[in-house]
Amino acid sequence: MLNIPLQAVPSQVLTASLGGQSVQLEIFQKQTGLYMNVLVNNAAIITGVLCENINRIVRSLYLGFIGDFVFVDNQGNADPYYSGLGGRFSLIYLEQSDLPSGIG
Repeated sequence: MLNIPLQAVPSQVLTASLGGQSVQLEIFQKQTGLYMNVLVNNAAIITGVLCENINRIVRSLYLGFIGDFVFVDNQGNADPYYSGLGGRFSLIYLEQSDLPSGIG
């Protein structure tokens, strides 16, 4: 597991090498919640995913992404919102070894 550092801003783009992949994360707040896009080598893996507390983002092995992401509320059970990013809400990259066998 790796903690992905975030800023408490309504929209941000991050790039990192995760699981041997060149990953770009686009995280943005809308009135209906916080959303995330995941791209690998500039190709969309999954887009427009509503971010929820302790609910994996990618979830599907067939998408070809190695690992997964999950938001964690460090102070309760709320879904993440931008003003709590990097403090109350953490984004965690789950490595393949962190996932149950056959997932991610």
